[in-house]
Amino acid sequence: MSKPPAVPMPSRRRVLTSALAAAAQGAVATATLAGCTHDRVESAGSTRVPSASPPATSPVVANGNQALERLMVGNARFVAAQDQDLDEGIARRVAVSKGQHPFATVLGCVDSRVPIELVFDQGLGDLVVVRSAGGALDQSVTGSIEFGIAELHTPLLLVLGHQRCGALDATIKALDAGQRTSHTNSLDYLVDALAPAVRQVTGKPGDRLTNAVQANVALVLTKLRQSPVIGPLEKSGKLKLAGAYYELDTGKVILH
Repeated sequence: MSKPPAVPMPSRRRVLTSALAAAAQGAVATATLAGCTHDRVESAGSTRVPSASPPATSPVVANGNQALERLMVGNARFVAAQDQDLDEGIARRVAVSKGQHPFATVLGCVDSRVPIELVFDQGLGDLVVVRSAGGALDQSVTGSIEFGIAELHTPLLLVLGHQRCGALDATIKALDAGQRTSHTNSLDYLVDALAPAVRQVTGKPGDRLTNAVQANVALVLTKLRQSPVIGPLEKSGKLKLAGAYYELDTGKVILH
């Protein structure tokens, strides 16, 4: 008696993406999800979510606008739990082992709920990802970003803040209490790095933490433009800089 055919196991990427989407979306109906996807893709300059069939090779990205559109279309798939499950198989792993050609550099937070590649539904070798608490800049973070741009020639630099950022929330509490974090000098450094954004929005209407996150994205972009590597590339048109805000509740990335 012959054995029934083995059922293929879902990839780690699909399992992780589905779990994250379920946690963010709850019991939202399929029709609503489809509507959200349609809206996000249209805002990125397209009209529909691409086919779930993964391309043999990553599409060519010629400039920062195309790179940003590719990120936003990927995020639309993530929101709708229609990820392509692309570019993580053996063939892709072997291909990128010979060289890399990422199409974007993304600075994000270390928050475990904001895995950059999953949020944008991208695979091996697609993104240069730099993460620090709250997106705080120091010499190492800035140097890592400059490496992605100057050495790997990514035409897009995206700074991504997110909803309910713990680092900025801790900074707000520390400043309100008029004291340091009572932990380590390194954590105090983070408070000092993020404090300007908190001070900038103090007393303004709206949710203070959300305002601080968005202000910090803008301040980080301003600082990065002062880089002798990043600033000239943006002025020459070879690099696009953008800021965005990730909603933990919905999975959406909203451009500034």
